[in-house]
Amino acid sequence: MTPHPVLAIDHGQSRIGIAATDELGIASHPVETIHTQRTDPFQRISEIVAQRKVSLIVLGLPLRLDGSEGEAAHRVRGFGDLLIQKIPNIRLEYSDERLTTTSASEKLREAGKDTRAQRDIIDQVAALEILNSWLNENECG
Repeated sequence: MTPHPVLAIDHGQSRIGIAATDELGIASHPVETIHTQRTDPFQRISEIVAQRKVSLIVLGLPLRLDGSEGEAAHRVRGFGDLLIQKIPNIRLEYSDERLTTTSASEKLREAGKDTRAQRDIIDQVAALEILNSWLNENECG
């Protein structure tokens, strides 16, 4: 059984989307977007983990369509290694994030958000897609 809350991260070089479950694992929701030019992402994630008493971080891994790892996945694994150094008492797992941003964009468009309106929340919604996908694989399958 998964310990909750779980925090999901959609890592990008300029923006990092964050989503989380509640403490019972009943619901998941977007949390925030960290702008890496303005905020130290490791410090902010550490604060969120402490505030929410997070048990597990799920970090989206951008695999290629054929399932192999490229430069982007290598960058994310490096970020994950640093994250574990900064927050040593947290469990970290990777989750395939192929097409999560595309799926998030489609859902926002269906909800009536145009491209400009999506910019502020797309990373959070992509993190939510990563989280929900991970939950489906690990709690239902």
